[in-house]
Amino acid sequence: MEVRFKPETESRLLELAARSGRAPDELVEDAMAGYLAEMAQVRDTLENRYNQFQCGRAKTIAGESFFENLRHREKE
Repeated sequence: MEVRFKPETESRLLELAARSGRAPDELVEDAMAGYLAEMAQVRDTLENRYNQFQCGRAKTIAGESFFENLRHREKE
């Protein structure tokens, strides 16, 4: 797979690689692996929450009620 970066992004990557003593492709591999793991976790969280709503185990609250409650807690 080939990835193309904007010149400023590539410059920053090469600078970080030089400073860290690691190859640019290693930095990109680590960054993508971390990003993909985080996105998978977010996706799982969202799917679980959606399933809770579908099954009735979680209830929605009105946005204004949420913010009113938040303001009240900040005052305390």
